[in-house]
Amino acid sequence: MKKLASGYTTGTCAQAATKAAMQQLLTGTEPKEVEVDLPGGKRLTLLTKKRQILYGKGSYPEKATCAIQKDSGDDPDITNGVLVYSTVEWSREKGVSICGGEGIGRVTKAGLDQPIGEAAINRIPRKMIEKEVKRACEEAGCEADVRVTIRIPGGEELAKKTFNPRLGIVGGLSILGTSGIVEPMSEQALKDTIRVELQVKLAQGETYILAAPGNYGLDFLRKYEQVQAEAVVKCSNYIGETIDMAKELGAKGLLFAGHIGKLVKVAGGIMNTHSRWGDCRMEILAAAALRSGLQEETACRILRSVTTDEALGLCGEAERKRLMQAVMEKIEEYLTIRGEGEIRLGAILFSNVYGILGETRSAAQIWECRRRQQASGQEEKTGR
Repeated sequence: MKKLASGYTTGTCAQAATKAAMQQLLTGTEPKEVEVDLPGGKRLTLLTKKRQILYGKGSYPEKATCAIQKDSGDDPDITNGVLVYSTVEWSREKGVSICGGEGIGRVTKAGLDQPIGEAAINRIPRKMIEKEVKRACEEAGCEADVRVTIRIPGGEELAKKTFNPRLGIVGGLSILGTSGIVEPMSEQALKDTIRVELQVKLAQGETYILAAPGNYGLDFLRKYEQVQAEAVVKCSNYIGETIDMAKELGAKGLLFAGHIGKLVKVAGGIMNTHSRWGDCRMEILAAAALRSGLQEETACRILRSVTTDEALGLCGEAERKRLMQAVMEKIEEYLTIRGEGEIRLGAILFSNVYGILGETRSAAQIWECRRRQQASGQEEKTGR
């Protein structure tokens, strides 16, 4: 199998563009390539683009701009190919200031990497950008009083296709990266997004949190409970890891809402619901059918079913209720094991054909705790 190619982050692009722009500002030369030390320890040489130097009244540069083109390797990244610009200029203020320009998002919610109102340029990229400025000025023997502006033309439109609007980053993309390298098809990026969503909810005072694996769950919550998508953490297949992160971050309760075709797997102790980690949907339903007293013939027909809705259709209404009660009991058992008594956990399952199928015993309690918490928060906002 061909090894997938790695790429480099928007943070690396901003760092490299800043290093090249500083060389232009200090020497008046335009480097065609630049080598940077990445936060993860690797070194990388990148080609520069769109170089520009602006001279003042004297013969010395006052401002310089350079761009680096993002390469995501084989990772399906919306930012692949964008130009990340850095403009550096002498400042009357002491030290290095780092700002976001065109196409860089602005933080509007607590719990993110940067404070509310700041440009969405994360801590590690900021550290690397500042390091390049200070190193260049130190080598030139001058004070590092420099203003750095990072921008990505077209970033505002691209950001609409990312998680940024859900996370509370508006008006553009984020400058991200911890190692500087983009690993192809990285599951870690999805997990990091879930963690950030949890952090944002908790920073807003929400300790009882709703989670859904995907759009089916979001649509269900909007239709039946009038809950908007922005209020729900989208946890993808990572049921177990979402629980672990919620525990770690101090959440008091977590309620999953999802289609039976996804969440029924939890009744078998499967905490990553991607098909490559395990399916067993029909085996789980067939076992639940036998535990709930359904006929052996029905259980065998469930085993031969292709979809969960087909399997449910083999049961009458009373049988379906018994079947789902057995399923929900097992889901609650495995959620409890994963929670280790540190967090209240629950689940609601539904079908596009049969509607709400069942919920764990703790689901209603989590709903009520969440409702009270929201009502209390609303009273504080209105000053009542």
